[in-house]
Amino acid sequence: MIRKRRKALTIILLASILCIGLWGGLTIYNYRFRTAITEEGSLYVPTGGTLDGAIDSLVTHGMLANEARLRRFAMLRDLHELRPGHYRLSQGTSYSTLLNRLQSGSQTPVRVTFNNARTTDRLAAIVSRYLEADSATFAEAFRDDSLIQAAGFTAPTFMATFIPNTYELYWNTTPSSFVRRMRQEYDRFWNDEREMRRQALGLSREEVITLASIVYEETKQSDEMPRIAGVYLNRLRCGMPLQADPTVKFALGDFTLRRILHRHLTVDSPYNTYKYAGLPPGPICMPSIRAIDATLQPETHDYLYFCARDDFSGYHNFARTLSEHNRNAAAYARALNRLQQQQ
Repeated sequence: MIRKRRKALTIILLASILCIGLWGGLTIYNYRFRTAITEEGSLYVPTGGTLDGAIDSLVTHGMLANEARLRRFAMLRDLHELRPGHYRLSQGTSYSTLLNRLQSGSQTPVRVTFNNARTTDRLAAIVSRYLEADSATFAEAFRDDSLIQAAGFTAPTFMATFIPNTYELYWNTTPSSFVRRMRQEYDRFWNDEREMRRQALGLSREEVITLASIVYEETKQSDEMPRIAGVYLNRLRCGMPLQADPTVKFALGDFTLRRILHRHLTVDSPYNTYKYAGLPPGPICMPSIRAIDATLQPETHDYLYFCARDDFSGYHNFARTLSEHNRNAAAYARALNRLQQQQ
């Protein structure tokens, strides 16, 4: 009888071990190989985000195969804290791969594109569309004197830091880290060839970008940019005021003005290039790379004036003398009056 009991217990024990082994093997198989992500998509884990929040997001977007299974595997790993970031998840991602990425912070960079921002507040609004921090947080950082100085700029020249392009960044990049990265990109932009051209002009990097911002605001026609840059450089060399209408708009804070009238020219601002000679204190917008390169490679000529053409093509008529320029300006004014009367 005792032998029979021992035999029965042995069989039960072996069966239990086998069941546990099978359960463990199945668990390991499910963990390592079973599909967790059924639809390709992105998961954003905010700073301080929890596992519950990540699971809710996956469920909401219809990406998770089995919520209970993921929770069980996370509990077995004692996983509660997640690394913040953007995770691009492929269809067929296993539970082990998913949890490993969330725990290690192996996130996917996002592509951040910006161009043609006139102010740092506008830039903050654009960048915040791609990154975790909101526009107010970015705007506050862009006004932080200590951060601006650490990047090697002043408040008026700070816009020069940002070379318009598309960059790969981590979603949870902080505003201060963003500025540091942009400074690195700025230094990379100023390669040996651009430095050689800059030195030949006798301008600093910030002065080149400031002049390029005026050129960019004057025309969007890339083939005309070198000629307009040449006009302003001619004026700088002979001591003439730049008298650039876009700088007056910047001084007034009104970029909708189509005509600059005499009353606008009285604004007392260092950005009013009718009132103050030389370049303004800093860029009046974020110039395109084409505008910067056009400024570094200006057309050589003796023009001192230019005025928009009366055909509204976006191109300009150029003049060497004031009397010639006045005729061009009068023709444009007449065409503008006719257009307004038709409207």
